[in-house]
Amino acid sequence: MLKMVFFTLLMTSGVSSWFGLQVGMFIGAFLLSLCGLSEFFFGNLGLIFGVDFVGYILILLSFWIMGLVCLASQKVFDLKNFSSSFLLVSVFLMLSLVLTFSSVDYLTFYIFFESSLIPTMILILGWGYQPERLQAGVYMLFYTLFASLPLLVSLLVLYSKGGTLVMMLVPSTMSLEFLDFVWYFCTMFAFVVKLPMFMVHLWLPKAHVEAPVAGSMVLAGVLLKLGGYGLLRVSGIFMGVGLSFSWLWVSLGVVGGVLVSLICLRQTDIKALIAYSSVAHMGLVLAGISTLSVWGFSGAVVVMVGHGLCSSGLFCLANVVYERLGSRSLYISKGLLNFMPSMGLWWFLLSIGNMAAPPSLNLLGEIQLITAIVSWSGLAIISIGLISFFSVSYSLYMYSLSQHGKYFSSVFSCCSGKVREYLVMMLHWLPLNILILKGAYMVY
Repeated sequence: MLKMVFFTLLMTSGVSSWFGLQVGMFIGAFLLSLCGLSEFFFGNLGLIFGVDFVGYILILLSFWIMGLVCLASQKVFDLKNFSSSFLLVSVFLMLSLVLTFSSVDYLTFYIFFESSLIPTMILILGWGYQPERLQAGVYMLFYTLFASLPLLVSLLVLYSKGGTLVMMLVPSTMSLEFLDFVWYFCTMFAFVVKLPMFMVHLWLPKAHVEAPVAGSMVLAGVLLKLGGYGLLRVSGIFMGVGLSFSWLWVSLGVVGGVLVSLICLRQTDIKALIAYSSVAHMGLVLAGISTLSVWGFSGAVVVMVGHGLCSSGLFCLANVVYERLGSRSLYISKGLLNFMPSMGLWWFLLSIGNMAAPPSLNLLGEIQLITAIVSWSGLAIISIGLISFFSVSYSLYMYSLSQHGKYFSSVFSCCSGKVREYLVMMLHWLPLNILILKGAYMVY
């Protein structure tokens, strides 16, 4: 009964007004948290849909981020820039995300996994800032579709071999034949592109830079988590091949994280810097999942949630600056402490959250991931040490260059920040630093 009330409330409040959609998202997240985990295990939502511990956390994150997206996108409503269409696209994106995280069948998971691409494309193409958003949309579309078609074929093969696509009933394979290797890589490729892994990450900075604040927040907050969630779901099917190729994914994750961190240090665009830092964090998630250990899985989930909140907040801050200065360049948007002193506190708090300072969720997750990866191979400690060092470096670089120095001479007056913007920052920062008190994030 509670679930019916929740979905009815969400749909009616979401369609009626802008404020109603925000209220609906937050009430949905609150009701989900009240229900507790006991009501949300496989099968309790019906015979087709249901969630377990990981799906429950990510659905909660999706509602929270989508509520903050509507709160941060007030400019769309103020300018009457197709605000009703924006609401409709947001509701459809929310629906596809909830259905993805609550699917217990691999085929329905694939359908909703791909359907989230359509509203995201509409957000980027419809409300993006520059003409280059067309190129960014094409990049995202072709990277995702190119990687996803082999996944569909591999799922059909899985059905022909096992006779079912229900997640808990699919038999795992331990064989090491050549066809199993091809099958394994076809399945994994779609998720590592969505994550994204280093070498197939070029669509992400383009999509982030050209997307509106809503697109950036949803991409960073939830859509990147689809890749990690998919890896968690399929890693149990290919235990034999997965153990044989752990070295490949761990190497790509940690070495790619170091290289992307170096790329971060030479960025002049605030949104590009935050987008590349997402690739570095997701490299650690990929390495942790590839160890196939409990600590690796648990750390991956915690980092995904922590990164979703922190990165979404940083993109929201970048948008606050962009709305006032009309530029995302670090050279133009420097010296912000001079005319936005109160917002400097949130820049600091979210920047140290991005470098995994205590008591953020990122710290808990990275401790678990580092333990899992170093236990798997002691040699990986070199790359992990470099990732941690460069993570602090580019976070400090972004904070110091944007807040200190002499501000741009053409900027003569500026609003220090509205109550709505401070509320959005607070609602990003509080869960990021309070959820560490709930320390039992083990995924069995």
